[in-house]
Amino acid sequence: MREASEPGEREGLSAVNEPGEREGLSAVNEPFIEVDGVEKVFDVRRRTGFLRWERRRVRAVDGISFTVARGEMVGCIGPNGAGKSTTVKMLTGILTPSGGRLRVAGIDPARERTRLAHRVGVVFGQRTTLWWDLPLIDSYRLVRRMYRIPAARYRENLDRCTELLGLGPLLEVPVRQLSLGQRMRGDIAAALLHDPAVLYLDEPTIGLDVLSKARVRSFLKDLNAERGTTVLLTTHDLQDIEQLCGRVMVIDHGRLVYDGSTAGLREAGGGERVLVVDLERELPPVQAPPARVVRVEGPRQWLALPAGEPAAALVAGIAARYPLVDLSLREPDIEAVIATMLGPAEKGPAAPGERAARAQDAVP
Repeated sequence: MREASEPGEREGLSAVNEPGEREGLSAVNEPFIEVDGVEKVFDVRRRTGFLRWERRRVRAVDGISFTVARGEMVGCIGPNGAGKSTTVKMLTGILTPSGGRLRVAGIDPARERTRLAHRVGVVFGQRTTLWWDLPLIDSYRLVRRMYRIPAARYRENLDRCTELLGLGPLLEVPVRQLSLGQRMRGDIAAALLHDPAVLYLDEPTIGLDVLSKARVRSFLKDLNAERGTTVLLTTHDLQDIEQLCGRVMVIDHGRLVYDGSTAGLREAGGGERVLVVDLERELPPVQAPPARVVRVEGPRQWLALPAGEPAAALVAGIAARYPLVDLSLREPDIEAVIATMLGPAEKGPAAPGERAARAQDAVP
């Protein structure tokens, strides 16, 4: 099924850039995505009576600022309605910001949406970009025409995506007959056929089974490692964040409440690690400050210590003073940390001191 090349495809095509030769893009160490004080306000009408309507302004994004370097994989998490998807839509040019400044690869998404489209790939987990009644391969052929992808590059990218995402048996199947997991893998392949420099993924593993999630995550890891594709991932599945992203942003009520590493997120949320100590025999609670014993069952004891506290010296001290058989260190559950950090939705984002207090209350 080798595609014939279109006239003019081989010369003067600036629509699609060669891997590693994308002109006009930022240098590796410079910000590739720049978001500075961006706001998005919607006017919403609500019926209040017969022929009576009330207009109110909803601030979906409230002064968010961050930068993403080229080649980074960044996760974005937060509750429903926090502003994650709205931010992604502004980064792609689908929505125009109400205020602030946006740049992707030096391009203003709102002003040069068509130019930017050749440099980005987008996957919305609850919407497909594939043609419902056509076989999967026909959708890919249409994508090729839309982006003017040279035949050789199209075939190379299609073969790679087909192999790594397991799409071979599905290429001749109409999209409407694909399962959710199969369609999601098909959407990811379609978003990558034109070699985008940045990939936006909005809930890419929503509704997928365990095997489909594993395959998608493995593919994204390889894509980032081999091609240096910048990835911005918004999700409610925190395993996606932990397995794929070295950096995470937490958005709540349209504001950025955390931006840093996943390890730092546990510390910022005031979480505690748990050291499980197995002794030779039943003994009184272990004394090993700053850790404290939170549970004892026979010769096994559970000690809680702050997430940022080094465990090596603590473990060495326990091993020297107690008849130790085994021990294990458990990191704080990231879901619990985020829930503690954000707090009840109706109260809004918690202040730093409030987050720490909630975290202490959450420890058993």
